[in-house]
Amino acid sequence: MPTDQITIRGAREHNLKNITLSIPRDKLVVFTGLSGSGKSSLAFDTIYAEGQRRYVESLSAYARQFLGQMEKPDVDIIEGLSPAISIDQKGTSKNPRSTVGTVTEVYDYLRLLYARVGHPHCPNGHEVRRQTVDQMADQVEKLPKGTRVMVLGPVVKGRKGEYRSLIDDVRKSGFVRVRVDGSLYEIGEPIPMDKNKKHDVDVVVDRIVIGPDQRTRLVDSIETATRLGNGSVIIAPVDGAQDIHMSQDFMCPIDGLSVPEPEPRNFSFNNPHGACPTCTGLGSQLVVDADLIVPDPSLSLREGAIAAWSRSQFFYPELLESVSKYFGIDMDKPWSKLTKQQQNVLLNGTGEKKIRFGYKNQYGHSRWYEAPFEGVVANLQRRYEETQSEYLKAELERYMSDKPCPACKGSRLKPESLAVSVSGHSIADVSRLSVSRAIEFFDRIDMTEREGLIARGILKEIRERLQFMIDVGLDYLTIERGANSLSGGESQRIRLATQIGSKLMGVLYILDEPSIGLHQRDNRRLINTLVGLRDLGNTLIVVEHDEETIRSADYMVDIGPAAGEHGGEIVAAGPVDKVLRDPRSITAAYLRGDRMIPVPARRRKGNGKLLVIRGAQANNLKDIDVTIPLGTFVAVSGVSGSGKSSLITDILSRKVAQHFYRAKERPGPHKAVEGLDHLDKAIDIDQSPIGRTPRSNPATYTGMFTHIRDLFASMPEAKMRGYKAGRFSFNVKGGRCEACQGDGIIQIEMQFLPDVYVPCEVCHGTRYSREVQEVKFRGHSISDVLEMTV
Repeated sequence: MPTDQITIRGAREHNLKNITLSIPRDKLVVFTGLSGSGKSSLAFDTIYAEGQRRYVESLSAYARQFLGQMEKPDVDIIEGLSPAISIDQKGTSKNPRSTVGTVTEVYDYLRLLYARVGHPHCPNGHEVRRQTVDQMADQVEKLPKGTRVMVLGPVVKGRKGEYRSLIDDVRKSGFVRVRVDGSLYEIGEPIPMDKNKKHDVDVVVDRIVIGPDQRTRLVDSIETATRLGNGSVIIAPVDGAQDIHMSQDFMCPIDGLSVPEPEPRNFSFNNPHGACPTCTGLGSQLVVDADLIVPDPSLSLREGAIAAWSRSQFFYPELLESVSKYFGIDMDKPWSKLTKQQQNVLLNGTGEKKIRFGYKNQYGHSRWYEAPFEGVVANLQRRYEETQSEYLKAELERYMSDKPCPACKGSRLKPESLAVSVSGHSIADVSRLSVSRAIEFFDRIDMTEREGLIARGILKEIRERLQFMIDVGLDYLTIERGANSLSGGESQRIRLATQIGSKLMGVLYILDEPSIGLHQRDNRRLINTLVGLRDLGNTLIVVEHDEETIRSADYMVDIGPAAGEHGGEIVAAGPVDKVLRDPRSITAAYLRGDRMIPVPARRRKGNGKLLVIRGAQANNLKDIDVTIPLGTFVAVSGVSGSGKSSLITDILSRKVAQHFYRAKERPGPHKAVEGLDHLDKAIDIDQSPIGRTPRSNPATYTGMFTHIRDLFASMPEAKMRGYKAGRFSFNVKGGRCEACQGDGIIQIEMQFLPDVYVPCEVCHGTRYSREVQEVKFRGHSISDVLEMTV
């Protein structure tokens, strides 16, 4: 019998205290509570984990061995569970080839649209068409009546050779004239052709005077010409007017240049048929950066200003000395004091101008030779491209940075793919549009009636996906935006938009703070989206702190009362109005207004120094100047997509990282950042996870573990045994348990069942050897200390 509730009994995952809870199905349910109270433990680590585990277990044993399986959560039973989909804040693919368009499938439909109704163009910008024989005849008949034309079948185009045997075959087929490189010849007469030069050879099929009674003859002649020319025909007016090129394939009628027939794969930057051959579809190239070659301009050439060559003992120092001597460059003068011309010679070389070089080989023998100086930039780039050594590649990459591909200008595609247009725009033009502007473009797209019929279904799918992104507050993203550049909140809403597009029913969706990073103006659209997903017949469990989202829910579960070991209990559960009246709920107290976040009575004045960003133009910033007072708590606010991240992350953060740490990533377009001399360092705290290895813990990440190890190494017992601080690390041999190699657990692979993890039977999960644990501080071993709370 169908149940209208999801019932969880005896949940003990992490800090959950054996809780039992029933929540309604097909409703919007919010989990609230303090950070660390157990919301995610219940929603993701218990409910979602069990739903996913049951789905995978329903598959065959053969299929299960290829899928990552989740461990059974510590819960007695969960009833009424649907197939579960988790949409958390972990970033989407870190693959540089993944974009907003590919993640949401908008780009897949764009590729199909351009392949089916796109208008190809030749490299010179002329539209390319393919025609049937009847269409070709119709076009020729539009010429003025009485016009004398030749129907030609092109048999050679731009190839070297004398082609005597080819012309002989043409003669045997009954033709009497050919046109070679624009000149007419009788086949029987000598035809001058240099075998080392490229030639064009066209067979004269017929000579016709345009008139109403010539249709049948014209069609027959065009058919004959297409057989000779592999589908191509040339109509050459006898009066010397411009030739008309026509083809049954895609060919430019003006230049006679052929292009491949558009296919979806031709517009994929992940496919060799469409990807730019220079950057292989990445849109950028790793090239030597002159700014990274000289990290410290205060050094002279002799002191090692050119960092990439500074560690070389042979050849490169002598090479620099020879170039400096030839151009009169003082090797003891700081790099910053050299003239622009001198710096340019050293970095970019002398072109074809030869210089006499002298150097000593490893045996101390002097050698001399004359050759052009290629320059440091070209030298490093050449060595990077030629070497097979991964070590050398890694070393040289320190002096390289990503720059837009010079061939495709960042559009990722081949020129012939970029030359296909729909409504006057290439696929790269459309990809550069924001979601909101893209939907405007497709609403007023210009097509013929036939093209509209072909594209109707494709345009419907594109508009729906764009509208879903607008509904979740992502209207400001561009279709070409890299998925690896999205914040956690943005990537979560991208996946939410994708799920809305799937229109599934009867699914359990579990979301982690979807409103994070979203301006209040856009919050209502997100809530309407969640409600729409619920109304399709789905259950939504949302871990959330946002007041508007909480008040819009059908059911509320408040977990607490505090964080960590003091949480893990159900404080209140029920309809939102009921929970708001519960006196035990801290969340309800804030929602009722009984508790409030105190606002400072007065503001801090700061130290009087300023940081000024001038001419900020990254993304949508319109050449703005921004002044930031130092020594204060500064908030940058604005609606989603207004340019906050462009200003602070793309410009300021990258600029200070470049200034203080010689970072390779270039800041966004701007004129200057003033006041950096008032700072001594910069720390960027973003939303990325702090550690992905199971060996990382709060003590190692904060650096506290170093002091803990030093403390235990200073104990009398440790000194007596000769233990150093390294002995107290569970990552290296010596102090760690070798049975589990410092993991504390043993992994047992179960093939088509989830892997089993059991405590190490030697160290019993402590990670350390027995000898190390005999060193005590106040009666506790180092493993005891790591087990303690902060």
